[in-house]
Amino acid sequence: MKTLTLNVKVVPRSNRSEVAGTMGDGTLKVKVAAVPEKGKANEELCSVLAAHYQVPARDITVIAGLTSTRKTVRITLP
Repeated sequence: MKTLTLNVKVVPRSNRSEVAGTMGDGTLKVKVAAVPEKGKANEELCSVLAAHYQVPARDITVIAGLTSTRKTVRITLP
């Protein structure tokens, strides 16, 4: 299996959840509607990325930055 590791900037409490593009340093910017409490924003981040990369949400893991807006995410590709 292949893995993809991404740096992600999460913007919680947005109007809608979506991949908003890339920042100047190559970091992926993702907006989520969820609040950053009890892992809700992280769960929604995984759902948004799963839809974007067309993989199951269980194949996406936040490996660094669990409580930060800047995260490192690993996606396991088929």
